[in-house]
Amino acid sequence: MPEPDTDPVALTRAWVERAVVGLNLCPFARATTAKASLRFAVCQAGDSESLLADLCTELERLAGADPATLETTLLIHPHVLNDFTEFNDFLDRADAALCKLGLEGVIQLASFHPDYRFAGTEAHDIGNATNRSPYPTLHLLREDSIDRAVAAFAAPEAIFEANIRTLEALGNEGWARLQAECRSDARESASSAGQSATGVG
Repeated sequence: MPEPDTDPVALTRAWVERAVVGLNLCPFARATTAKASLRFAVCQAGDSESLLADLCTELERLAGADPATLETTLLIHPHVLNDFTEFNDFLDRADAALCKLGLEGVIQLASFHPDYRFAGTEAHDIGNATNRSPYPTLHLLREDSIDRAVAAFAAPEAIFEANIRTLEALGNEGWARLQAECRSDARESASSAGQSATGVG
């Protein structure tokens, strides 16, 4: 679990760098982080209604932005939907909001959670770590960006299997060490660079 005073952006950024990019869990992520077109947005909401409102704000922001400067958004919400079952149930409402805004086929939502669990798996299965982030997080992605990335990748259907092999080689102890390294990175970032969260709004 993150330490209470940890900056959510710093810890999430460390997770992206060490896990998502570092372990190559998403082969498409490196280019986005290199271009600095990934927005880290922190939602301070304490209830799902407020989170939904902030999600709509971020969806409209992304849809209206120049992809060259804002290609994708991670909406981090540390104080709400920490229970994975509740988080999973919320995803239907999130998709409905996306459709209501007329953004179906324009933006896609991906989900990450500290306790993420794929259907049919046990909680301790290391494969769940592909979608385990430091905090509950909604990833807003442009459909055009996904299409271009998939077209440029020789075998996109093999990514999940490759991730499972990577995580099985790492093991639960290795994953725990990586999480500790992320927390250490976040502390160093906060003390040296004064990394600050980007709030919704």
